[in-house]
Amino acid sequence: MRDAFAELSTPLVADACVRLDVPLRVAPPGIAAVVPGQRLAGRVLPARHYGSVDVFLEALGNAGPGDVLVVDNGGRVDEACVGDLMVLEAVAAGLAGLVIWGLHRDTPELVEIGLPVFSYGSYPPGPVRLAEAERSALVSARFGTHLVDASDIVFADGDGVLFVPVDRSDEVLATADRIRRTERDQADRIRAGQTLREQTGFADYLARRAEDPAYSFRRHLRRIGGAIEE
Repeated sequence: MRDAFAELSTPLVADACVRLDVPLRVAPPGIAAVVPGQRLAGRVLPARHYGSVDVFLEALGNAGPGDVLVVDNGGRVDEACVGDLMVLEAVAAGLAGLVIWGLHRDTPELVEIGLPVFSYGSYPPGPVRLAEAERSALVSARFGTHLVDASDIVFADGDGVLFVPVDRSDEVLATADRIRRTERDQADRIRAGQTLREQTGFADYLARRAEDPAYSFRRHLRRIGGAIEE
């Protein structure tokens, strides 16, 4: 999965989801890599946090190589729920990385460890609360408005984080790659002197729209094989 995602991006995956009518499940804005430029892809390993790391340790006992620990801390910004010891433990378990709906701490140590970690940012204090865990604590995780579990793949890079069902991931990645190749060709042609307006027959689009106000640019792009809006 990481190899297939290597030349792609979350915007391309998102566009592919739109094109294929796959539900678009994107993490809230602001989730970013501790080390800029890091990226990851892997099966979701869910864990809901209640104030203690025991839920993470239990989750890692069920981890497969390349999984991504998806931590549901309710988007809290009053405590950090993951630090260096847990990230080291994730490395030992063979995880591809962590995605946290919340905050992390021990930033210098996480940078040194090097495992991709995505969160809202850093915060010194850890949790002082201890709530009762739900029965589904290791079955699914909330991330913003979305509920994810082991039937999902998580993709993360500099533009954000999104989730795709495992059973749709191959076609989503294949479509994202086709969009990438089309857009790279368009970019090369702009650099060579052919404007995007020329490539997309924009004058023709304006003429068609004048005759038919319902004729959208997205419809026009699909007719000519463009890909810049999806």
